[in-house]
Formats: sequence, structure tokens, C-alpha cells
Amino acid sequence: MKNKSVEILDWGRIDYKTAWDRQTVLFQSIIDCKLENRKLAETDGEIKPTKNYLIICEHNNVFTLGKSGDINNLLINKQALSNKNIAYYPINRGGDITYHGPGQLTIYPILDLDNFFTDIHKYLRYLEACVIEVLQHYNVKAGRIEGLTGVWLDINKAHLARKICAFGIKASRWVTMHGLAFNVNTEIEYYNYIIPCGINDKQVTSLHKETAEQIDIEIVKHQFINAFSNIFEADIVFNI
Repeated sequence: MKNKSVEILDWGRIDYKTAWDRQTVLFQSIIDCKLENRKLAETDGEIKPTKNYLIICEHNNVFTLGKSGDINNLLINKQALSNKNIAYYPINRGGDITYHGPGQLTIYPILDLDNFFTDIHKYLRYLEACVIEVLQHYNVKAGRIEGLTGVWLDINKAHLARKICAFGIKASRWVTMHGLAFNVNTEIEYYNYIIPCGINDKQVTSLHKETAEQIDIEIVKHQFINAFSNIFEADIVFNI
């Protein structure tokens, strides 16, 4: 039985490690349900539908390094991180190093892809499509660059191309965690302390920088949720 209901969890501003721990609990609960369902299927027991979540939050300043990342892409030492009040975590997602911080919309879909489609490439492309659709509300034309995950601007001009949204996920038994970092009102200066995603010939931008306006992040949240609902054909449930 496929369950395409997705529960929205808005965690507001939250410490990165706290959010990571909470993600892990939800992620593992879905996997445990799938394993239990496998046992139930063998005994003709009643199968329980797995749940899906879409976590929306912002973090305090933090750099995270994916499991395939290069620590040399962190350009400052531990003392400088402490002086600038920036946390650092090597974590269990794909991808290299990235930044999270205030003004950035960080979104963690914890989905059982068996409820939707079992294709990680398609999953990432759909998430990118959600961000591209949101940017259309602000007359910002975005797209993809072949071979590079993420959402980019000026994709046909190599010297001007810049990333506005980064992605890094983990998946096990078709259950996902981690997700995307969408620069809305993000302070781009923090990216000077890293080589973002290990790409040293492309710039990073934000919606604020592109529009020269302070963006209402609450509106962007709802625009993303609407895009997600349409593209994934999901039934949205708000956690009150």
C-alpha cells in the first residue's frame, strides 16, 4: 500500500546536531516499519503504511562535510571556526562541504520512496524542480548544469554560473534523509571559508542577492511546499 501523505515539520531555527539526531530517529522509524512489514508479509499479517516527512528549518552557522568530501575544502582551522562561532560536522550524506546558516531554507525530506518511485536520480531532479519552480515566483531563471547536482543560475555562461541551492542526501532501503540548502537571505560571505561542494570555479548566490530584496522566508516555505506537493503528487499534512 502506497502512502503519499507527507507530514510537514517546521522546526524553525534549530542547532544542526539536534536536527540531525531528530532526522535520524524518523529515518530509522521508517526503516524499522519496512522491516516489520516484511516479516508481517511472510505471515499474512496486516501491513502498516510507512510515513513520510518534510522537515523545514534554519540552522546556526555550520559547515558540514559529506562522507565523500575532502577536508582540504575547509579553508580555515578549528581555532578560526571557534572564533567565528561556526560549528563543523563530518556527516553521513553524499557530497562534499557546504554551509548552513540563518536565512537559508534547509529542507530534509524523509521519504519512503517505495511510496513514490524508486529512482534516486529522479528524486534529486524532482527536488531541483521544486526549487526552480519557486524561483519563477521571483522572476529568477534557474536550471541545471550537466554533471553537477544543484540549482544554478546563468547555466549557459560558465564564467557567470552560480549555485543558489545545494543538495546532499543519504538513502537506505529507499528511505531518504538530509536534503537541500536553498539560499534565500543567506550571508554569502561564509562561503569564502570553504570550497563549496568542492567546486572551485563556480560562485554561490542567494535569492536576496539576485533580487536585491529581503525575502519573506515564510512565503518561500509555502511556495516550496506547494511545488513539492505538485511535483511529487503528494498529499500534504501540516503538523499543528
